[in-house]
Amino acid sequence: MDRPRPRRFGRRLGPVVALVVLVAALASATAAIGQLRAVPPSFTRAGLWIGEVERGEMVREVQGSGTLVPEHVQWVTAVSAVRVETIFVRPGATVAADTVILQLGNPDLEIQTLEAERQVAAARTALANMRVTLRSEVLGHEITIVGLRGEEAKARRKATSSTALGERGYLAEDDAHAARAELKALDRRLELERRRVATLRGGVHERLAAQADELARLETIAASRREQLAALQVRAGVDGVLQELPLQPGQWVNPGALLAKIARPDRLKAQLAIPETQIKDVSVGMPAKIDTRDGLVDGEVARIDPAAAKGTVTIDVRIRGPLPRGARPDLNIAGTVELERLPDVLYVRRPAFVQPDSRMGVFREDADGVHATRTNVHFGRLSANTVEVVAGLQEGDRIILSDLSKSADDADRIELE
Repeated sequence: MDRPRPRRFGRRLGPVVALVVLVAALASATAAIGQLRAVPPSFTRAGLWIGEVERGEMVREVQGSGTLVPEHVQWVTAVSAVRVETIFVRPGATVAADTVILQLGNPDLEIQTLEAERQVAAARTALANMRVTLRSEVLGHEITIVGLRGEEAKARRKATSSTALGERGYLAEDDAHAARAELKALDRRLELERRRVATLRGGVHERLAAQADELARLETIAASRREQLAALQVRAGVDGVLQELPLQPGQWVNPGALLAKIARPDRLKAQLAIPETQIKDVSVGMPAKIDTRDGLVDGEVARIDPAAAKGTVTIDVRIRGPLPRGARPDLNIAGTVELERLPDVLYVRRPAFVQPDSRMGVFREDADGVHATRTNVHFGRLSANTVEVVAGLQEGDRIILSDLSKSADDADRIELE
């Protein structure tokens, strides 16, 4: 028969104790992990851009790049369709106003000039012939008037004597009447001839004036043809340097096409492209500095383009003073325009991606010089290289200016090696 076995309490207690120990160990590990701090990201100090907050006068500036361009450019264009015969000067050469640059040719223009000269000569001859003819007509009628005056005087004497004889009864009344009628007819003819001469003289002036106007018109056409013919020998027109001459011998050129471009190298201005977000503070008359890579020159904003192009606005800066050696048209330059001077403000070198009148977090170097802590800073007015500090930093603070948004975006503290 079976016997009852005694219960073994120790065997059942063992798993419970193990479970309690495991739970206690996990709780201790969790507490220890909770007490650990995350290791901050580390950066090499030599690879960072660090700036120090300063107090004093801050000069607000905007920067732009551009080129030197001539203030005065002489464009030489074709007056008519021509063929390039000879090129005497190439781009880069110094030219005077009367320097011959090109020799052009156009046979049709030469024929047109000769025809215009022939028409002028013919019109001049016609004017001379008309003047002689009209004067002859006037003289002929004046001779007629002289003859009529003689006849009129003779008829007047006859009429007077006939009237006297008729009154005395020595001459018939019909004869006396006929003498008076003849005198009256001669008076009428003399009056008409005088009016004809007056009319002829007035017509002479008008006809000669019309012919003179026609002659003047033809002379203007001929002068224009001569100018076009003379323009076949192209001269510079101004003292300067030949900038462009995009032609080759034998090439045909249409009217209005560019033949050459001459500029004065001693009269240059700077054209700078300013970002459209910063142009609102720029105005005409502001001082500027131009860096030609060989030196700095002072300037003054002379003109601002009314429209933006590709995110920038072009401004013209008038150069004050002599240019450095090596300055020439189309030279790449950089320039800064001084907007204003802010006295006694906190400022620092401009961090990456900072915007005017904005708040952003930057890393400020701790006193130990090994770590940097994220600090919320209120920035104010911007300059080309600096920015005003409104709040969040003090004079002497050192901040990380480099962009750490990708590598330390979630970190509040970094380590500097």
